[in-house]
Amino acid sequence: MSIETTAAPPSLSYELYPPVNRDATEGIFNSIAALEATDPDYVSVTYSGSPTRRNASLELIEHLIQNTRLRPLAHLTCVGESRESLQNLIRHFISLGVRGVLALRGDLPTDPDEWRGEFPFARYLIELIREVEADHSAALAGGRLGVGVAAYPIRHPESPSFEHDVEVLLAKERSGANYAITQVYFRAGEYTNLVESARRAGVTIPIIPGVIPLNSLRRLNRLASMTGIAPDPFLAHALETADSDAERHRIGVDAAVTLAKRAFDDGAPGVHLYTFNDHRGSLDVIERLELPRTRARASNAWATRAAV
Repeated sequence: MSIETTAAPPSLSYELYPPVNRDATEGIFNSIAALEATDPDYVSVTYSGSPTRRNASLELIEHLIQNTRLRPLAHLTCVGESRESLQNLIRHFISLGVRGVLALRGDLPTDPDEWRGEFPFARYLIELIREVEADHSAALAGGRLGVGVAAYPIRHPESPSFEHDVEVLLAKERSGANYAITQVYFRAGEYTNLVESARRAGVTIPIIPGVIPLNSLRRLNRLASMTGIAPDPFLAHALETADSDAERHRIGVDAAVTLAKRAFDDGAPGVHLYTFNDHRGSLDVIERLELPRTRARASNAWATRAAV
């Protein structure tokens, strides 16, 4: 039995992060060109770290708006920020042409004495986004910003329980969030359990599964360290014992496809692919899912209706 129902074609989106050097810049431009050809609904751009990295995020967003057909979803974190600095950033996003924001708390500083900012939780950031939005209705042509948030199929490392995470997601929706994108997960049933638990708790916004085609054990361990999620032992073993890069690529794509297909079977409204700025695995995943064909059919159907 499907846990979600939707008549709309599935959404498709990717995550990029700002390049750290010239070589990385060339690589991300190649990935942007490849991903643009798949006509995604949006491309999220991470925003965190040093001021240099944050400036790089803004530059990447501006590049996407000015030089591509891609619609950027701007990450915004509130850790270490004042109310005024966040207001200025939201206004800057609007002036650039950004129409979607992913509202996140962000990683806490390792030094407990370091200032953590005025907003301790993402729900306060969502409320601020809506306040600034109301003051810029003319610039937005009377429209609204699309506000996304994070959802956790596995208990957040700082949370007392998975049930608490679901209550936090509900609070984000009540603060004005439009949809959620999940943190990475490794077992197909974890997305299903999250959506079922969220619906029972009263969450109504779409919950989009976030998956990643992992092609190396090093990257898997790095991801586990970043998120606090234990690596899947079967995936780790398969990557470790693979004989070639081509086999590791196939293993990573297979794992991501399995997660996405199960999510779609359970009614997922779309899929969000974490790319690590490497488009090859993501393109192989959506080819296996036949998303480009699905999106082409939807576009043709719309054109036919428009012509009638």
